[in-house]
Amino acid sequence: MMALGLALAMAVPSGMVFAGETEAAGDAELSLAYQYGLGYAAVTIAQQQGLIEKAYKEATGADLTITWNQMSSGADINTAIASGDIDAGFMGVGPAISGISKDLGYKIFTNLCGQEQGMMTADESIQSFDDLIGSDNQIALVNIGSIQHIMLAMALDAQGYDAHALDSNIVAMKHPDGMAALLSGTVAAHLTSSPYIFQEQADDTLHAVGDIDKTYTKDTTFLLGIASETIYEENPALYEALVQGIKEGTDLINENVEEAAEITSEFDGNSVEDEVEYLKKGSYSIDTTGVTEIAQFMFEHQFIDTDPGAFEDLVFENVQGD
Repeated sequence: MMALGLALAMAVPSGMVFAGETEAAGDAELSLAYQYGLGYAAVTIAQQQGLIEKAYKEATGADLTITWNQMSSGADINTAIASGDIDAGFMGVGPAISGISKDLGYKIFTNLCGQEQGMMTADESIQSFDDLIGSDNQIALVNIGSIQHIMLAMALDAQGYDAHALDSNIVAMKHPDGMAALLSGTVAAHLTSSPYIFQEQADDTLHAVGDIDKTYTKDTTFLLGIASETIYEENPALYEALVQGIKEGTDLINENVEEAAEITSEFDGNSVEDEVEYLKKGSYSIDTTGVTEIAQFMFEHQFIDTDPGAFEDLVFENVQGD
């Protein structure tokens, strides 16, 4: 858990303006959670380059110790933040909206990316949603309530089906396990994102089904970061360092994709050349796109029980977008 110790009495420097400004900041601890996939590239860069710690040191003169936790789903992160085991995390927009609607004590502090999406199958008898609805064919995706689940629901709705028509077909698997299950024939289909979708698209034994990419494009927010209201209100220097570290990781992807790929490829097994191409196919920004629309869809289709409200109800003041 975050340590809000004030061992060093140093004034917080000017910069972004946040609620709950304090007069001093000292050595701190931060527990962060993230997941699998190239959409978390800015997070990987921040982790490997110590960007959040550096920003905190420059702002306060104090040290920041970060514990990094890799988890399988946004639902796992929501459970961890509700129990106080983590202070902030990175997840799909769907689970983030769910957590905010349940008053788990956090809001969105940054966008991460938009990514190409797709659902692939090796079964030639599966060519459309009609071939899946009412069948016992299993679809691997991260989890019920994950952003992949929301994508599937949005694609179903756009094509005139009930948004929950395939809920009973879903089997929860993290991305690499889902791809392995698809290739082994354990599941009939796999809904995934970068880099796994590109690897599956390169396999000529697989084909796309469901037109997921037409409903949910890379221009729409896919992944984002959430932080506890405790950090925002009680340690603004720590909050600002968190924002700044992810921004610098995002800037590196956009300004020097080759250097970014050299950092991230080490952790997902891709060659640097492939990693460059995969990164170029994504959209990396700290500004959100479509979050309010997704939240409203989730409310209208019973993924959340309460009206999510306006954009300002979902994000902290520094976040730009919709």
